[in-house]
Amino acid sequence: MNEPIEIGFMAFLAEGREGIGAVRAVADGHIVIYVENGGEFSVPSSAIRSVHDDKVILDARHLDRRLLDAIGHAHDREDPKLVG
Repeated sequence: MNEPIEIGFMAFLAEGREGIGAVRAVADGHIVIYVENGGEFSVPSSAIRSVHDDKVILDARHLDRRLLDAIGHAHDREDPKLVG
């Protein structure tokens, strides 16, 4: 079941994976997500696979290369001793 997207929902590339960002804005035709260490990115509605439980699941095949690069570095600054 899809629910309306709200500011603050977490964005993911797949169920069960680590979050890649948070929704900062919702507009007709797109959302804006903030990716840690990368900034804000506009994501077209066509890239949204599902919305449930305050989560937005995205389809990587429909994401901009710059956003995919930012996602790849989203957790670079985390202390490995504190993760896991």
